[in-house]
Amino acid sequence: MSKFLKRSALGAQVPHEKRTSGMETVKMPLPTKIVLSMSQHIGAPATPAVAKGDQVYVGTVVGKSGGFVSSDIHSGVSGIVDSITTITGSNGAKQTAVVIIPDGAQTVDPAVAPPQVTDLKSFQDAVRASGLVGLGGAGFPAAVKLAPKNLDEIDTLIINGAECEPYITSDNRCLLEDTQFILDGIQAVMKYLEIPRCIIGIEGNKPEAIAKMRGAVPAGVEVKELPCRYPQGAEKVLIENCTGREVPFPGLPSDVGVIVMNVTSVAFVGKYLATGMPLTTKRLTVDGDIVKEPKNVEVVIGTPVRELIDFCGGFTDEPGKVLYGGPMMGTCIADLDQPVLKNNNAVLAFSRKASQTPKMSNCIHCGRCANACPLGLSAKEIVQAYNNGDVDLLVQLNADLCMSCGTCSFVCPAKRPLAPSIALAKIMMKNGGKK
Repeated sequence: MSKFLKRSALGAQVPHEKRTSGMETVKMPLPTKIVLSMSQHIGAPATPAVAKGDQVYVGTVVGKSGGFVSSDIHSGVSGIVDSITTITGSNGAKQTAVVIIPDGAQTVDPAVAPPQVTDLKSFQDAVRASGLVGLGGAGFPAAVKLAPKNLDEIDTLIINGAECEPYITSDNRCLLEDTQFILDGIQAVMKYLEIPRCIIGIEGNKPEAIAKMRGAVPAGVEVKELPCRYPQGAEKVLIENCTGREVPFPGLPSDVGVIVMNVTSVAFVGKYLATGMPLTTKRLTVDGDIVKEPKNVEVVIGTPVRELIDFCGGFTDEPGKVLYGGPMMGTCIADLDQPVLKNNNAVLAFSRKASQTPKMSNCIHCGRCANACPLGLSAKEIVQAYNNGDVDLLVQLNADLCMSCGTCSFVCPAKRPLAPSIALAKIMMKNGGKK
């Protein structure tokens, strides 16, 4: 099979439910504690750099990067380290965490200062020191993304402002509220990486954000209105819709001369260069059919989800499901004491009725899953190969290209759990055929 797939990029017409899009971000008061996981990014976990009883400040490094693909963790409060403990992450894995009790003073660490950036290396070093990871959900360390091996071949910076998941509006608020930081971050990335062109992709259901950005961008930066169709914000889909280029499989955006950054990530770059304050807070959309007071909230990273929900008025009914992220690709939160993470862009809560799994029926071979897949995969055939334990066929079908966007499951009239089955198929491929 060709290493390039003919992609229709059709996706699915999902309900947007953007009812918080007009709600300005509000700042949540300090929580009673923060719980900072050392695994808030793709790659090696950070190592605790503090001990129980230590005094820390806003911006203090409490977790040191565990390698090149890793990230520092910083405290968003001043206070005392209560413990170094173990928590269970949303993926079920055990993670080391630093627990800090705020003192309420919010004293800033004396080491916090705007970085001195004069060239590419000092810019990359500053991004690494900031603790920035992909804030759109992926959690990939930004310093690694901004150091491609083929930098001389990169000609386009794409800023992902699509925000195609239902309910989530935190990126929309970033576009409206942090416009200058976005432009400053873009300017820095283009300058130090010597990238001549930038495209900001925004779904058409954000007309206010599109208008504001178009009125603010300088020469060399284009604002592109994207179709209101999920998953416009998926990296490969975004690149194809913005440039017409198709990322090969296997491959990275840099293979087609592109770097993609989430709009909140690039805004943080602009803010960090001006202030020197590392990544310690996050803007989140809190919504769902049982959240009493939906909001866009600026919250200290590490805040327990329970306290975030309480700030939004609590639940109006017993929750059936609470998610980090959106309803299409979000991760279930098993315990409301779980902390807010760097890469969270939303916490959504749904009633038992809304979160009930629909009754499954037999496949009717309608082909909707294949027609809707933005990467041109055949979900039905992949699931059948998985059920038969046929790893060779899974390889031929490019099953590991699946980005788990959930489009196939959403459009399936038989309500079959296609996306979860494909995720299991990918695990089976990695395990050499073992389920």
